[in-house]
Amino acid sequence: MSTRNFEDAIEKLNSLQSNFAAIEASRASGGRMVNFAKHETIEYLGRIGYSPEDLNRLNVIHVTGTKGKGSTCAFVDSILRSTAPNRKVGLFTSPHLVSVRERIRINGVPIAEEDFVRFFFEVWDRLEANDTRKYDSTPSKPMYFKYLNLVAYHAFISLKVDTTILEVGVGGEYDSTNIVPQPLVTGVTSLGLDHIAVLGKTLGEIAWQKAGIYKEGVPAYTVDQPPEAMEVLRARATEKKVSSFEVIPVREDLQNITLGLAGAHQRQNASLAIHLVHSYFLARPLSDAEPSTKTLDSIPATYIEGLKNARWPGRCQAVTDPNDSKSTWFLDGAHTIESLACCGDWFVSPGVGLDRDVKRVLIFNCTHGRSGTTLLGSLISSFKAKAEASNIELDVDTFFDDVIFCTNVTYADGTFKGEFTQKGLDEKDLAQLKTQTDLASAWKGFMPEFSDDHIHVVPSIQHAVNIVTNIRKKSGQPVDVLVTGSLLLVGGLIEVAGLTTAALEI
Repeated sequence: MSTRNFEDAIEKLNSLQSNFAAIEASRASGGRMVNFAKHETIEYLGRIGYSPEDLNRLNVIHVTGTKGKGSTCAFVDSILRSTAPNRKVGLFTSPHLVSVRERIRINGVPIAEEDFVRFFFEVWDRLEANDTRKYDSTPSKPMYFKYLNLVAYHAFISLKVDTTILEVGVGGEYDSTNIVPQPLVTGVTSLGLDHIAVLGKTLGEIAWQKAGIYKEGVPAYTVDQPPEAMEVLRARATEKKVSSFEVIPVREDLQNITLGLAGAHQRQNASLAIHLVHSYFLARPLSDAEPSTKTLDSIPATYIEGLKNARWPGRCQAVTDPNDSKSTWFLDGAHTIESLACCGDWFVSPGVGLDRDVKRVLIFNCTHGRSGTTLLGSLISSFKAKAEASNIELDVDTFFDDVIFCTNVTYADGTFKGEFTQKGLDEKDLAQLKTQTDLASAWKGFMPEFSDDHIHVVPSIQHAVNIVTNIRKKSGQPVDVLVTGSLLLVGGLIEVAGLTTAALEI
């Protein structure tokens, strides 16, 4: 054990990553392969010495959705720590931006390297020592996300956390986080067409999957949803025999509170978080934090403090370059139609991407298999919509001086940072820069007058950062750079541009 280090853990973790062929096979199956995720996770959990019932003592707040689930979890985490500072709070989220340790947090801080290594290899060794499998189809070890989920369960139980916030990976019903028999409360954020849409699912089918986290006797919350989705959520809440089902509107009293997470859409996430935490405290009250009533007519002061202090890196985040105060990076890992619309709404705002005499650059990419034209179109449409709604004089065709379409490859030599996952990429697509070339063509379709000389298609994030550096040097003007379309892109850029300390505070 003494010879094992963090790099060893990452090497073994990366060996569990799905390769491109496996991902394509899952898509070809119509998503049926994910149906086994819960069964396999329960089996793995038993092999490392736990039962699902053991997870009940983690006092779980379970959150899923299409847009805003990570932000909602961040709000919940911050409110809990502000209201009950003596309680140890565990947070499991995905994906990470720079370090895999970000996925497993204790009291808001990514798990320490030595703890990650210890828990990682304890799970690894237990799986190796107990290879008896209930199902012949179960691999000897789980895939990347599921393995980290097991490490998180093991870490949280070992460290005796008082509360655990679990963010669903994909979907809900079949997700490996959905094996906790009795969470304290569950929540579904805004729904739309997300990863599951790649498999041809309708919005109603997506809602069915998400509502799979609802449990008998457990309060269930959601936010305003499209009618098709809301109908399914209500039906599933009844089917699951939840103790209560409540639709949380955006709270008016949030208008005068400066939230720690930027963007008007965050008021919806904050509203849901407030009610999730309140429900949690009704189930697990503290003598010094017990709600005085069973209603939330006003927001408690400690909740407000938590809302103001919430942080969620890489989502509507402005970071001043630590090496050049006149370069500002606007980071948003938005990668769905809805979230990209929110990204555009955020960027085209005074004090963000407007009212500044600067060079503006867009760096964009999307994961292979998604409709780049549709996603890019959503971003551009949001620029126009926000300008019209706010009576802002904005020529979208000339808003950006340069646009860069790059892959999620980290470095110019074609390599990745070790903690970035890469086996899910189509090597042929990367070699031909097909996705990026298609995005450039789509941009020309949307902006026919945009100069070809200012559209860049490059093979790595480092190439993109170099272009921004050259623009800054040649123009002598400040540069604002919007980076969006992919969390992997945002994470890679944080690494290459040297923004880790400024953006992640780790």
